[in-house]
Amino acid sequence: MPRNPRFDILFEPVRIGPVTAPNRFYQVPHASGMTNALPQVRAAFRGVKAEGGWGVVCTGAVSIHPSSDDSPLPFASLWDDKDIRAHALMTDAVHEHGALAGIELWHGGACTLNRTSRLPPLSPSGMPWLSTHLGFMGNLRPRTMDMDDIRDLLKWQAAGARRAMQAGFDIVYVYAGMGYLPYEFLLPEYNHRRDAYGGPIENRVRLVRELLEVTRDAVGDTCGVALRISLEELRGKPGTNALSEAHEVVTLLGEIPDLWDVKMDSSPTDCAPSRFSPEGSHEPIVNFVKQLTKKPVVGVGRFTSPDVMVSQVKRGILDLIGGARPSIADPFLPRKINEGREHEIRECIGCNICISSWHDGVPVRCTQNPTAGEEWRRDWHPERFAPPRSESSVLIVGGGPAGLECAVTLARRGYQVTLADAAKEFGGRLRFETRLPGLATWGRVADWRLGQLRERQNVNLYPGNELQPDDILALEHSHVVVATGARWTKMLFSTLEFPVGELDGPGVYTPDDLAAGIVPAGPVVVFDFDNYYMAGAVAEHLARQIDDVTYVTTAGNASAWTFMTNELPLVHRALVEAGVPIHTLRRVTAFDGATVTLADVYSGTEERLACRSLVIVGMRKPRHELYRALLARGSDLEDAGISAVTRIGDSLAAGAIVHAVHSGHQYARDFDSERADLPYMRDFPV
Repeated sequence: MPRNPRFDILFEPVRIGPVTAPNRFYQVPHASGMTNALPQVRAAFRGVKAEGGWGVVCTGAVSIHPSSDDSPLPFASLWDDKDIRAHALMTDAVHEHGALAGIELWHGGACTLNRTSRLPPLSPSGMPWLSTHLGFMGNLRPRTMDMDDIRDLLKWQAAGARRAMQAGFDIVYVYAGMGYLPYEFLLPEYNHRRDAYGGPIENRVRLVRELLEVTRDAVGDTCGVALRISLEELRGKPGTNALSEAHEVVTLLGEIPDLWDVKMDSSPTDCAPSRFSPEGSHEPIVNFVKQLTKKPVVGVGRFTSPDVMVSQVKRGILDLIGGARPSIADPFLPRKINEGREHEIRECIGCNICISSWHDGVPVRCTQNPTAGEEWRRDWHPERFAPPRSESSVLIVGGGPAGLECAVTLARRGYQVTLADAAKEFGGRLRFETRLPGLATWGRVADWRLGQLRERQNVNLYPGNELQPDDILALEHSHVVVATGARWTKMLFSTLEFPVGELDGPGVYTPDDLAAGIVPAGPVVVFDFDNYYMAGAVAEHLARQIDDVTYVTTAGNASAWTFMTNELPLVHRALVEAGVPIHTLRRVTAFDGATVTLADVYSGTEERLACRSLVIVGMRKPRHELYRALLARGSDLEDAGISAVTRIGDSLAAGAIVHAVHSGHQYARDFDSERADLPYMRDFPV
């Protein structure tokens, strides 16, 4: 299918200093959880994006010295020549498909705690980053850099640039964003210096300029030099000679870098979740940059619509369309646009599970794309599938995330697939969850898969069919997959930090009851020990219908795990704006229909709240009734020609949507295959 002419502009080459990007699709630096210890995994992950049409593919943060040590969080390094080969595997994989490879050289300054190197962190004036989150707390404060330290930093950057060139990179970065060391020199809150590097903005920008200059000297005319810079805080500071200090910085550095990579300052705004920010949310902060420089500008905004991308270019906001999360969700996004298949783009849902992978210290995972991080270790390609090895037919009972993904992947392999669901619409848990505040975009999980299934001749779809064991035995499929999901329970939370007991009775509900249409009577207490998005979203949802809603959690924050997905401060803000009081470090111990009793999780001190309805969001258990009923019919299964009955997704182990999708995909990949003893190949440092 030919490319739509209105997207031609996206495939124009863009000059970046001495190198040329073949198109405007630019995978900006982003964390992948793949350090130098996983070089094959990393190379395959980045290489697939180049194959999918991204004209530039970059690394994540690459430390230039042991004084920039982010452990135990994953980070790459280019400290000495021993690191070069690990990175060369990636550049080879990217170059194989005609793309440019970029490297984000990085020094974390006061934001890195140097837990492994045990070197005192560096900062312009000894000012620490005092995070309120445990994983980022430390008890070693940074030291103030003297002139020798500044000269050393410039040497480390230059040495890193030379090694990057040896590794085959085409674009070398100076990173002045997200609270890291060069950025700390830009902000007066960090920079209290009274020398040539402090005071007015002309001085505070000096270090960034010198880093760009030594990088240019190191790479000569071989590589482009990029500046990645956060502009959110600077845009908010009035300038002396311009509208803001952001305008002044861009003016002062305007033509020095070959490329401006512009972004926000904090993770919740830079990688904003779709629940709270729309596509293109960076534009109000970065829209001025192209007016002040002749060099190309790249930026992000969770762009998945090619029309929005074209608009960014034509309106003079960006020259290159940056992608991090969209490039993970669909590495072949550019290629699909180029081939007139933009309707097949697997759009990012903005859930930020990919970002949680970095916090977890593991290779990246993605709700939409289960092959992310599995390209090498499981040999999963996002667009290529092993052909069928038999004429087996598969019946999948349950059309939620796991069942839909299993059906799509089996169908793409070429098997005959039947998908049935008791509900009138497919989607499983998504049918309710996408009606909660901010979660409509998550419907793309079901929409994309249903779009794929409806186009295939080897798929039969049967919504509104609640199959019983006798029905399944009569349908003449050789394999049955049970994907019936999980149910929320009314279990409470014990002092030993696990679910206990059941609190049943009038006025006690779960999200399943709300999904069925029940509107609880107020006052309502939402009790959360699931700690992900559900309870916060339910409380916000109920507050739009009921005047008196209170949120209670055993954790120290509302929806505590959403710190991992950059949502935590936004969840708190949304609950406050909705008028929902937040009670942390409390567990529910009793409820009599008029009053709920709470106990401090540490001291046991009790308090009581008026409450007519209690919504418990804690423990989920698999719906296993159909699976067990089928297994009990062993001889009947054999007579019906059913060789296997298998559970996937939440019906096997309840979890986040990302785990359900991965489970469905893994079943379909492994189907009819000879599985190895190890579930995946192990990678080792080069």
